[in-house]
Parts: sequence; C-alpha cells; structure tokens
Amino acid sequence: MTSPSSPSAVAHRPLVHHTGAWYFPVAFIARLPFAMMTVGVLALVVAARGSVALGGLTSAAVGLGVVFAGPVLGDLADRYGQRRVLVPAGVLNGILLAVFPLVVATATVDGMLLAAAVAIGLTGPQTAAMSRTRMMALIGERVHPDRRQRTFSRAMAYESAADETAFVIGPFVVGVLAALIAPWAPIAVAAVLSFVFVTAFALHPTGRAVPERSERAAMAPFRELLHPRMLVLVAAVFGVGLFFGSTLTSLTAFMEAQGAPEAGALLYGVMGVGSAVLALAVAVLPARFTLRWRLIVFSVVLTASAGAYTVGGSVVAVTAVLCLMGIGVGPSLVTLFSLAGARAPRGRTASTMTLLASALTLAQAAASAVTGAVAESVSVSTAMLFPDAAALLVLAMAAVNASASPRWDADARTV
Repeated sequence: MTSPSSPSAVAHRPLVHHTGAWYFPVAFIARLPFAMMTVGVLALVVAARGSVALGGLTSAAVGLGVVFAGPVLGDLADRYGQRRVLVPAGVLNGILLAVFPLVVATATVDGMLLAAAVAIGLTGPQTAAMSRTRMMALIGERVHPDRRQRTFSRAMAYESAADETAFVIGPFVVGVLAALIAPWAPIAVAAVLSFVFVTAFALHPTGRAVPERSERAAMAPFRELLHPRMLVLVAAVFGVGLFFGSTLTSLTAFMEAQGAPEAGALLYGVMGVGSAVLALAVAVLPARFTLRWRLIVFSVVLTASAGAYTVGGSVVAVTAVLCLMGIGVGPSLVTLFSLAGARAPRGRTASTMTLLASALTLAQAAASAVTGAVAESVSVSTAMLFPDAAALLVLAMAAVNASASPRWDADARTV
C-alpha cells in the first residue's frame, strides 16, 4: 500500500498542495501594481495637467519601458532564477512609483515626466509571467503524469483569469482611489503593493521550482520564439493591448467631455465585470471546444461589441456596451495565454510569457498615445473607432491560428 508521504501519493495531490494556500492570493495581489501603473499614470497626468494627449503619451512611456525591459527580465529569470530578478525590480519599482506624484507636481518640462514614466516601466515586475512559469514547472515536476494535462489546462485558465481580473480590478481601484481621495492616491497604493507583495512573491518557496539554466537541459534557441505559431499569438495579444489602450483612453476622453475625467478609469472597470466572470468560466468549458475555436468565437463577440462602442451616445449606453465588450475580451486573453503556455519552447517559458506581456503593454501604450492625440486634436467620436479596429486584428489572427493550428501542432510534436 502506498504511504501518504511517498512520491506517488504526493504526485496525486492537488496543485495547491505544492504551492501552499497563501501562494495564490500573494501572486494575485503582486499583479496589481503592474495593472495599476499605466492607468494610474494616465489618470494622474490628465488630472494634474489637463491634457489627455500628454496623459496618453506618459502612459505610453511607461509601456515602452516595460516593452524594453520585459523580455530582458524574462531571459534573466530563465537563466539565473526569479528571485535574483524580482526582488530588486520590485523594490526599485516601488521607489519610482512613490516619487512619481512629486515629479508630476514639480516637473517644469514634459521630458522629465516622460523619463520618470519610462523608468517605472523599465522596473515593472513581470509577476504574471513568472507565476505561469512556476505553475508549469510545478506541474511538470510534482504532478502525476496522468493528471498533468488536466492540471495544466486548469492552471493556465486560472492564471489568465487572474491576469484579466487584475487588469479589471487595477483600473477600477485607480478610479475609486482617484475619485475618493486624490489622483495621486492610486500611484501611492501601487508603490506600497510593489514593495510588499512583489517582494513576498519573489521570496515565496515556489520560486525554487523553476531551475536555473545550470540545473536543467539546454534552452531552446531564441529563434523558436519567432516561429509563426508563436508570432500569431504575439500579434493577437498585441491586438488585445491595442483594444485595452484605445478603449481606456477614448473612454477617459469621453468622460472628460462629460466633466468627470477621473471617472474614466472607474467606468473602464465596468467592462471587466463580464470579462472577469467569463475568463474564470473558461476553465470549465468542455475540452471538445478547443482553444483555436474558442479564440474565433470570443474574438467575434469582441469585434461585434466594439463596433457598437463606436456609436457612443450617453454614459448609460456606453456602460452597457462595455459590459458586452468584457464578454469577448476576457476569454480571448485567457485562450491566447493558454495557447502560448502549450507552445512555449523548451526552457523558454518565462521568455514566452514576458514576450506576450510586452506585446500587450506596447500595444496598450501605443494605442493610449495615438488615441489621446486623436481625441484632443480631432474628436472623441473618432477616437472611439479605434477599439473596433483593434478587435478586427484579434479576429484576423484568430482566423490565421484556426487555419494553421493543425499543421503547426503536428510540426511541434515532431521536434
């Protein structure tokens, strides 16, 4: 009879046994600074300087910093372990967030503002990517082979749902704190969360589950990340980022026209109600509803609802449309990260996840800058056309993925 402490018994235990009960709340809260900083910077600059264009540009500067640093941080974590990367990144990011409201209040030239925003992005902790890497390592090392595929599917669904929920809660918290306290409050709270929870996540024992390069087989070459089966996912995630950035900025401009710019982030959170619920529900979808067809279905929903958003209208109408948009975007993002997790090249899990996160952030930043400029120099109604264009990109990549997935997956199995 197998003893409770034998390797076989341990392998049959649920994933939470290997992570510990506190891992998931700590890992979730550690995501919030990353989710809050782009929106918080946008809301603070718009409120302090009265310019949606400058706010979008500053938010874009944060995103550019993340884009430059993200793949580097992922590669370093793959090579030398997460703790050595996340601890200094989290501490430095907290310091930079803490001083950013002072920079906004005292900077006499926009260049200083943009430089501070880039620095925040460069130190942005890639908690979500690192958490996925840990889950994959734990499942491969400690979960029984008979249960690995099911556990992996559920874990990736949870991770993507947690990301989506963080992206929803982050802007919502920004809106609440800005409305109830002051525009600087969300940045201050993000700084505290980065200091405390990113550090706690970095030091959590699950970090040891991811081996350093010297302790594992050779990494797949970097060119494997540039295979079409990966690039189509990067392009689709880029489209989701364009959607997020253009929706947030056009919505902020829309609410500024209503006389309440700080309510833009709060209203943006409404989109996440359906998004978060559907993202979590993806974990219970039947296996026969495959990932490639899920992406098609949900990107169609996203495109149709984004088309309705372009009409604009009253605050009530826009709010109703945002709920519908959430039904499409949440499950689409879950599916994309699940596909990426399944296709990640050997030893390149953190690199894969940070690459997708960087694509998401770059697109969000670019869309924020362009949409803000268009809203200010052309019209708000024109800016509200951009989310539908972004949704069309996601739909196009979903179609490419659906047509080529059987061939790509067959090729991957022969490597």
